[in-house]
Amino acid sequence: MSLPAEGMTLILGGAVVATFALVGVELVAGYAGHSIALVSDAVHNLTDVPTLILSWFATRWAKKPPTPQKTYGYHRAGILAAFVNAMLLSLVSVALIYESVMRLRSPVEVKTGLMLWVSVFALLVNGGITLAVTGGRRDLNVRSIWIHNLGDALSNLAIMAGAIAIHYTGLTWVDPVIGLAIGAMVFWSGVGILRESTHILLEGLPRSIDLESVARAMLRIPGVQEVHDVHIWTLGTDLNALSCHICIPDMHMEESAKILAQVHEVLEREFRITHTTIQFERAGLAADANLYMPEPVQRPAS
Repeated sequence: MSLPAEGMTLILGGAVVATFALVGVELVAGYAGHSIALVSDAVHNLTDVPTLILSWFATRWAKKPPTPQKTYGYHRAGILAAFVNAMLLSLVSVALIYESVMRLRSPVEVKTGLMLWVSVFALLVNGGITLAVTGGRRDLNVRSIWIHNLGDALSNLAIMAGAIAIHYTGLTWVDPVIGLAIGAMVFWSGVGILRESTHILLEGLPRSIDLESVARAMLRIPGVQEVHDVHIWTLGTDLNALSCHICIPDMHMEESAKILAQVHEVLEREFRITHTTIQFERAGLAADANLYMPEPVQRPAS
C-alpha cells in the first residue's frame, strides 16, 4: 500500500529527530566502549540526517504544481535527492572501510556490554524507520531511505552478534570486521541507487518497459500503420512520459481523434504511461526524422 505524500512527510520529519538522537548515543557509547563498529554505525547514521532532510524537502517539493518556468512541476526533486543521497552513501562507505582496516591492524579492547545495549537501541530506531517508510518504496527517493535504514538495522544485528562473540571469545578483531562489512554494504547500496537515479536523470528508458513492445502495442490499433521516433522516459515516481510519431492513412479528424484516444488507453492500461505527446503523419510519406529505433516499426503486410 502506498502512503500519501503528507503522511510520508511527517514520517521523514520524525525520522530526522530519531536519527539525531541515535547518532548522539552511538558516538558517546562508541568512544566510551572503544568500539569502531559503533562509531562506524554512528557516522553512517549521521549521513542519514542530510539524507532524510533532503528526502523530506523533496517529498514536499514533488507536490508543488507546475509553473511557467517548471512546466513539468517538481517531480524530479525526489530523483535529485536520491542521487545526492547515493553520492553521500558511497563516500562515507569508503571512510568506514578505511577506518575499519586501520582498527583491524591495531585492535583495542571493546566494552561488549555497552556495545550490545546500544546496538539494541539502534535496532529499534532503524527498524522503526524502515517499517514506517515501507509503504512508500515505489518512490526512488523513499526507497533510498528504506534501503539505507534496512542496511542500518541489519548492521545493528551484526553488531549485537559481534558483541556477544567478543564477550565469550575475546576476539577483538570481530569489531573491525563488522565495521568493514557495514562499509561494504553501504557502498553496494549507494552504487545501486546512484546507478538508478543517474539512469532516470539521463532520460533512460524505464526499467519495466520494453521499447519495441510499446510500439507493437500501438500497431495493434486499427488505422496505425507505422510508429517511429519513440522516446519513453521517467518524469518522477510512477509518472512515465512518451513521445512518438504515428503514421495513419488519410481520414477525417474525428476518426484520427478516435485513434488517438485508443493509443492513450493502450499506453496507460498496458504500460502505465500517462503523459504522451503524439504526432500523426500521413502514411506512405518518406521518413525524414532521425529514428530512435533502428528501423520504423510497421504493421506486417497482410
